[in-house]
This record gives sequence, structure tokens and C-alpha cells, in this order.
Amino acid sequence: MLKLKIVSPERIEFEGEVESVLVPGTLGQFEILVNHAPIISSLDKGRVVYTLPGGEKKPLDIYGGFVEVQKNVVSLCIEINEE
Repeated sequence: MLKLKIVSPERIEFEGEVESVLVPGTLGQFEILVNHAPIISSLDKGRVVYTLPGGEKKPLDIYGGFVEVQKNVVSLCIEINEE
């Protein structure tokens, strides 16, 4: 399992265990799975989709941000629309 933390300037959007995370990287969409290599990447406007244990997929539309992956911990610092 991966530990995922998604934060925006307003609050913590999600914190918990997930099976995978799909993010809109600046050079294209990519998926983060267990034992992913360490990485820091900027994110473009698009959709983050994380898969909960059991297979339920949760989408989140973002306007940009950053992702860091290290030792099965995924941290997303994102901008979202607060409408």
C-alpha cells in the first residue's frame, strides 16, 4: 500500500492508504504504484485519481501543484477550485 496525503492551501483534502495514484504531470499523465522510484514533479491542470483499497476510484480536479514520492509515501500539494 501507498500512504497518500493531499493538501491544498485551505485544508488536508485526503490522508490515508491507497493502491495507486494517477496524476497529471507536466510532461504527461503518470501512475504511482507501490515501490515507485523517488520523484518530485510539477503537476498541470487535470485530474488526480486515487484508488482506495478494494478498488474504488476517487477523482479530484486540480489546477496544478507538485507531487513527491519517497518510500511508498506520496505527498501532493495542489491548487483546487473552491466553488
